[in-house]
Amino acid sequence: MKVLIATEKPFAPVAVEGIKGVIDGAGYELALLEKYTDKQDLLDAVADADAIIVRSDKITAEVIEAAKNLKIVVRAGAGYDNLDLEACSAKDIIAMNTPGQNSNAVAELALGMMVFMARGGFNGKPGTELRKKNLGIHAYGNVGRYVAAIAKGFGMDVYAFDPFVSSDAIEKDGVIPVGSVEELYSKCQYVSLHIPATAETKGSIGYKLLSGMPANGGLINTARKEVINEEELLKVMEDRADFVYISDIAPDCIDTFNARYEGRFFFTPKKMGAQTAEANINSGLAAVNQIVAFLEKGDETFRVNK
Repeated sequence: MKVLIATEKPFAPVAVEGIKGVIDGAGYELALLEKYTDKQDLLDAVADADAIIVRSDKITAEVIEAAKNLKIVVRAGAGYDNLDLEACSAKDIIAMNTPGQNSNAVAELALGMMVFMARGGFNGKPGTELRKKNLGIHAYGNVGRYVAAIAKGFGMDVYAFDPFVSSDAIEKDGVIPVGSVEELYSKCQYVSLHIPATAETKGSIGYKLLSGMPANGGLINTARKEVINEEELLKVMEDRADFVYISDIAPDCIDTFNARYEGRFFFTPKKMGAQTAEANINSGLAAVNQIVAFLEKGDETFRVNK
């Protein structure tokens, strides 16, 4: 069995060594494609791979077609919109993610962004404190739970909305459940966004929700830029001089932000929610262990396609 690690943005060397150890222990062969810039390199590399581990690399229908031996592809991370699930299913290929492995890294970044926002981007002028402020968590999954735990340490009052999580489960964490997304945004000065990018959620965060936030409201987006309705976000920025937007991925309308809203936004140079040494190692090891579990035992625990 050949396992390909295809990462335009490579794992840390220690993570690759850990993955190699698992692959060697299973008696498989490792192939490594890093920092590639030509799609053809990926198409060539997948030709004889039985399993693939990727990060943000796009596994398209074209890649699936080129991978004649492929049985499983694992996205080392929580989001999996870079995998063509329909193409995988059509070829009876298992697609998986590694939920929870980078959750703490993303949560710590979200809280760091909130501190940055509250203190005016560390500009030397008086800011505000997070203590006793309301924080809304939009989607109470792995990352949302970590955000809640850290925010409670700051003394924030934490609310959450997630139609797929019971109120009892949310309350057990000392978090206040709300009945609608509109209620969440209207109650909370800060909202930390953790919804996936799906057909239902793309463009769903717009003027109605954001304009209804309390004074000095701010949105922290460590999810996907596609869930934001950027035209309506810009309208909120224009209508409300107190509103702030912070994200670990720049919107397509970044030029407008740069030209008109200085001091009211911050975007990291690249998506970096999962960019810690610990998350890098954890997600890589989880991916390879899931591959071995599937190939050896048929374990499909983290399957995301049908």
